[in-house]
Amino acid sequence: MVASALDRARTAFEQRSWASTAAAFAAADGVARLDRPDLERWATASHLLGQDAQQERALARAYRAHMDHGDGEGAARCAFWLGFSLQNRGDAAQAGGWLARARRVLDDAGSDSVHRGYLLLPVALRYVAAGDVEEARAAFGAAGAVGERFGDTDLVALSRHGVGRALINLGRADEGVALLDEAMLAVTAGDVSPVVAGIIYCSVIEACQECYDLRRAQEWTAALTLWCRSQPDLVPFGGQCLVHRTEIMALHGAWSAALDEARLACEHFARTPGQPAIGAARYQEGELHRLRGELDAAERDYAAAGRAGHEPQPGLALLRLAQGRPGEAEGSLRRGLAEGGASAVRPRLLAALTRVLVETGRGDEALPVAAELTVAASRVDAPMLHAMARFCTGSVDLARGDPADALTELRSAWSLWRELGVPYEAARSRVLVGLACRALGDEDSAQMELDAAAQGFALLGAVPDHRATLALGGRVGVGVTPAAVGPLTPREVEVLRLVCGGLTNRAIAAELVLSERTVARHVSNILGKLGVPSRAAATAWAYEHDLAQSAEPHVDRSV
Repeated sequence: MVASALDRARTAFEQRSWASTAAAFAAADGVARLDRPDLERWATASHLLGQDAQQERALARAYRAHMDHGDGEGAARCAFWLGFSLQNRGDAAQAGGWLARARRVLDDAGSDSVHRGYLLLPVALRYVAAGDVEEARAAFGAAGAVGERFGDTDLVALSRHGVGRALINLGRADEGVALLDEAMLAVTAGDVSPVVAGIIYCSVIEACQECYDLRRAQEWTAALTLWCRSQPDLVPFGGQCLVHRTEIMALHGAWSAALDEARLACEHFARTPGQPAIGAARYQEGELHRLRGELDAAERDYAAAGRAGHEPQPGLALLRLAQGRPGEAEGSLRRGLAEGGASAVRPRLLAALTRVLVETGRGDEALPVAAELTVAASRVDAPMLHAMARFCTGSVDLARGDPADALTELRSAWSLWRELGVPYEAARSRVLVGLACRALGDEDSAQMELDAAAQGFALLGAVPDHRATLALGGRVGVGVTPAAVGPLTPREVEVLRLVCGGLTNRAIAAELVLSERTVARHVSNILGKLGVPSRAAATAWAYEHDLAQSAEPHVDRSV
């Protein structure tokens, strides 16, 4: 009976049928003591099934069995993988203990071992966590040299991918991505073990997103999906992979499915209390709720992300903008930019700050912010970053009264977003294309662009954007009289009508013979009284209430 169960387990392991492997080893273990290789096989199957506790038990038993047989190499291998897995799950204390055991066993044996190279990997990761990327690159490189010397393809692939990520963080994205591609070739060719393949897949996808290489991230995510499908019962994505997958799904417009993935990631991380990565999952939930107009839920998610140690920007700032609190939004974004931090986040902060400044009528202040984003985009060949920069530049041009230049930038942004398959950003671009056409006197084109954008938002479930765009296109509020001015004073109505015409605060001040400061105060009062976050939203309100299409306002020259 034991022999047959073991034969089934070993055959299932070779066939990568992980559930059958684990079940057969569990059955055999109930009546006989498993040998060391079988315990390690059971640990591998348990890891790939997401059964972390069982993996730890099997590796600990294998470690003790190797020690009992005087096999220091085997014991060091088990201690390393147990410590490395615990470190990746955020259990620093136990991880440190097992990694120290692995070093001690090798030191006691006094042997030259490939596992000394493996033990450089957690050292490199600690350097990464401390922000010392150059030292991390050196440690990853040293590990790779050991792997090359021993012909260990797992260690070589892990090393190359680590060096690649370090180079990306050092601003050498082209060199770094080339090494990531090389590591992935070993994975797709089946030259590495299943555990290492899963580690590299997930890490490479994360790196591609950090350098805004959406096409590569999408390509490797698709490859990861196929790899998972080739292995029955494999838990297809760990928690961190689920977060990356959520981001990609959200970008491509699958918002409901992305929200489900984010929740799965949260459930995964909840199994190990104190996991910091749960913050990234909660942040993604917040982003999706914000885009769908579920602001209370977004508020809760961003708060949970912050409590878990994940910076909730720029999402929280954009939530504050949607709540009519642009001052708080700007303050948070400027604080984040001043602190520096992860370079991968900076373009998103710049884009969000540009949006806040433009929507509060401060196009001139937004100009250097958008310019910095353009410079950042020029340094890397990442279409997503170029799309972000062109959209921001176009929005600033439009806000500063240059619709012709704005139209060029915005059409380019829309084309890039469409090619990348990012429908929400493509729809946002079409809204501004429509407004630029309107400012140039081409109302037919403006209407077509706004209608197309509204349809895109409707398909996504972007409720706030859909409503605002319908209003901009004059599709809402037909028949409402200009008398329905709500809480606004006659002067504020005059200012609002000029805002609807695309005028800046400076231009409005010249038209009404007011100071810019007075106009800024009027605009702030309008936003506050209407309970809207931005000039665009106020414009949408005006169109909905037929204020923007009324006869020329009487201009009272008094302040």
